[in-house]
Amino acid sequence: MSKLIYWVHTSVDGHIEGPNGEFDWPAMGPELSAYGDEINARVGSFLYGRVVWEMMSGYWPQAESISDDPHDLKFAPIWRSTPKVVFSTTLEEAGWNTRIVSGDLTEKVAKLKRQSGGKDLLLNGGSRLAGALTELGLIDEYHIMVHPVVLGGGRPLFLPQKDRVDLRLVETRTFDSRVALLRYERA
Repeated sequence: MSKLIYWVHTSVDGHIEGPNGEFDWPAMGPELSAYGDEINARVGSFLYGRVVWEMMSGYWPQAESISDDPHDLKFAPIWRSTPKVVFSTTLEEAGWNTRIVSGDLTEKVAKLKRQSGGKDLLLNGGSRLAGALTELGLIDEYHIMVHPVVLGGGRPLFLPQKDRVDLRLVETRTFDSRVALLRYERA
């Protein structure tokens, strides 16, 4: 059965964006990039909320003309070719092998898992969609990359939940002597 994996970068103080929306602080060194490659090999679709989709679609289609970073150069063609799903009630169109879905999250995620051909689904970043999916118990694995920065505010990693969510720590690792992975599964 396919899994829904939530991959997110966070600061030590638990923010996924800085106070002014800045996202210039995550560093994808060679070890973290290699780990990302391992995860991407398991994945059949990338999932996004609208806000993260707009950031990703504004960068990855032309990443090679913007960056010479080895991670970016390797990931850009993977991003373009991998099917993508954006959960949005306001977005009307999206390019780059992307479809837009709205409606009942439980039903939509179950359908995506059935159609995945056994491949996992990867939710990249964001907090609103991740929070809604967490509340519904739909995220199977949390891959939280903790970067050595204190942002002092901004968008929190997790939005307030109605109920407590218990997780089980299944792995910790460090990458490039700077980023810590905290990998959790639902308890």
